[in-house]
Amino acid sequence: MEILIATTNKGKFTEMMEVLGDLPHQFFSLNDLNITLDVDEAGLTYAENALLKAEQYYEVGNMPTIGEDSGIVVDALAGELGIHTRRWGAGPKASDAKWIEYFLNRMQEFPDNRTASFISTAVFYAPNHIPEHQTFIGETKGRITHQLEAPLVHGIPISSCFIPNTADKVYSALTTAEKNQISHRGKAMHQLKSFLCQLN
Repeated sequence: MEILIATTNKGKFTEMMEVLGDLPHQFFSLNDLNITLDVDEAGLTYAENALLKAEQYYEVGNMPTIGEDSGIVVDALAGELGIHTRRWGAGPKASDAKWIEYFLNRMQEFPDNRTASFISTAVFYAPNHIPEHQTFIGETKGRITHQLEAPLVHGIPISSCFIPNTADKVYSALTTAEKNQISHRGKAMHQLKSFLCQLN
């Protein structure tokens, strides 16, 4: 089966493929297929945005499509990030370095309240193969460090300053295997992988 992963974010695509890559399917990113459609993420939840992406990119790519939406909920910044995470603060056009600089500067206001939750929701949309779309959710609780503790990874800058509760290192300092077992996106992708295995 050919499957489109509806993202241009190389960091996200890499993380998703670290889990899905050994399946007997051929996966493509939007970049691989030169798809330039910009979907308006007008949903009110991660699931709504993931489904919007899956549906609209399915129409363009004409193949089963995975839409994914993710973000971080920072307790000290209640209501500010979430589904708006990458568009928040320095904005969606800002470089990773500028975005994370703004974020960490803002967090200086809250030296003792650093708790946060990363959430990933993935939707598999394939109306020619399954009657209804399938949704998979992963969540990881942790805390924000006071400074970057690993080099920035393109497309996922908060990974360098978020320590999961079950680890002693930030996401980006974990091995690939460690990260994919405990990360929000890894959890969602493992659920999706199990589902795809059942389709074979």
